[in-house]
Amino acid sequence: MKIRFCSGFTKPGFLLVHFEPPSFFAVRSRSLSDSTYGNLCNHKKIPGIGIGLTVQCAIANRRFSSRSVDSSPKRERSSRPSSGRDRDKDKGRDSQSLYTRPSLLEMNKEKAANRAKVYEFLRGIGIVPDELDGLELPVTADVMKERVEFLHKLGLTIEDINNYPLVLGCSVKKNMVPVLDYLGKLGVRKSTFTEFLRRYPQVLHASVVIDLAPVVKYLQGLDIKPSDVPRVLERYPEVLGFKLEGTMSTSVAYLVGIGVARREIGGVLTRYPEILGMRVARIIKPLVEYLENLGIPRLAVARLIEKRPHILGFELDETVKPNLQILQDFNVRETCLPSIIAQYPEIIGIDLKPKLETQKKLLCSAIDLNPEDIGSLIERMPQFVSLSESPMLKHIDFLTKCGFSIDQTREMVIGCPQVLALNLGIMKLSFEYFQKEMRRPLQDLVDFPAFFTYGLESTVKPRHKKIIKKGIKCSLAWMLNCSDEKFEQRMSYDTIDIEEVESDSSSFDMSTLMQPEREEESDSEYEEEENDDDEEFA
Repeated sequence: MKIRFCSGFTKPGFLLVHFEPPSFFAVRSRSLSDSTYGNLCNHKKIPGIGIGLTVQCAIANRRFSSRSVDSSPKRERSSRPSSGRDRDKDKGRDSQSLYTRPSLLEMNKEKAANRAKVYEFLRGIGIVPDELDGLELPVTADVMKERVEFLHKLGLTIEDINNYPLVLGCSVKKNMVPVLDYLGKLGVRKSTFTEFLRRYPQVLHASVVIDLAPVVKYLQGLDIKPSDVPRVLERYPEVLGFKLEGTMSTSVAYLVGIGVARREIGGVLTRYPEILGMRVARIIKPLVEYLENLGIPRLAVARLIEKRPHILGFELDETVKPNLQILQDFNVRETCLPSIIAQYPEIIGIDLKPKLETQKKLLCSAIDLNPEDIGSLIERMPQFVSLSESPMLKHIDFLTKCGFSIDQTREMVIGCPQVLALNLGIMKLSFEYFQKEMRRPLQDLVDFPAFFTYGLESTVKPRHKKIIKKGIKCSLAWMLNCSDEKFEQRMSYDTIDIEEVESDSSSFDMSTLMQPEREEESDSEYEEEENDDDEEFA
């Protein structure tokens, strides 16, 4: 006897066997155990006896049928084609399988149909889903609707989503809520979430533990105070996507290398965290070297960065170089450019030409200023380019009401542009003291308009009293334009044969910039952007 079975069952499972014995056996079909199945498979052919067996098996929804015929030449059986009745029986047995499931093709078809519905929903609200192919999305349009509504609650518009449609791949519970909760616990204000996500929506894909927490720890390691970290993130959220040992570390190392004090790094990065994303070779180094070649010592450049770190964001070829050329076009001497930048670094980064054209037109009209004198004003007071029209006109009006003619006012403005920006209240007190106590002619102020820049209580009054007590007659410049130590030396003179007036007080000493300044410790290094346009000088 020979028994042959079909091999290659796709899955092990519950085995059903239908056994058809020879005609001389009276055996009922029954279920065979695994051991019976094994014994049956190992059955050997009985010599001389021909036995025909048919075994039918159904395993896990897959049915196999095998028939074997004795190969003895004495007896041959021909296979009969299955009748329609047999096929119906087979179908009936198939339907009684243990379980059924859709095929892979059917599953793919269903998935494609669901995705088409999601795309249809997105197009209906104005979102273009072209970039979403291959991205894992919600199975149903209802879930996608909830996701879009959550983004709307955060303040993001359809336009914002279209700018970065991949945000739709973020799960609300698994991605968005944990990230936003972490940022909130750090101290990032909810009112800034909208702008935060507009600038860096990729943060919603991030893992709090793997991606965000290490960056925050690194920032604190750069001496950025924990209380300032939220403000740094609000100002520059892109920092959360940087590699720790990449651009961030190299930019900091370069700044320290050129002379920026290590203890100042935290404050520098707090005020201008964009530095962490700047490439040294492409942005920082070229600007530093250009300023150095212009005549500003490297250490002075380092001090400028400590005080005004945002100057590193000025485009060298698009802004810095053109602005310096514009200054020379307005009669600023090239030799004065380093001191101008040292006093007012912002001048190399602002939209300069329109400002200078406005100032020239205003002063030419108000005090009949010669356009060629604009350069002299800038050299003496670079901040002049950013003064607003209204404050300047108020100061000019004050001077004319004090009795100065237009010509005298023009001469005072050219000699000391600060008179266009000083605190008017202080100027009035100084002028009253000048008239009532000092009783000097107005021409003395025309000759030395910087009188208004000295403190009335700290300098003018004490020195004037000593001059009166000693009975010395001197110019305002001799009395004021010197240090306290130098003034005491002058008071020891018996006579004044030649007036010792120091050089132009408006000249800037670059060495003073190179001296490190120790500032008082504060709870927060963060400072809002300063706006010098409308500020008056105290």
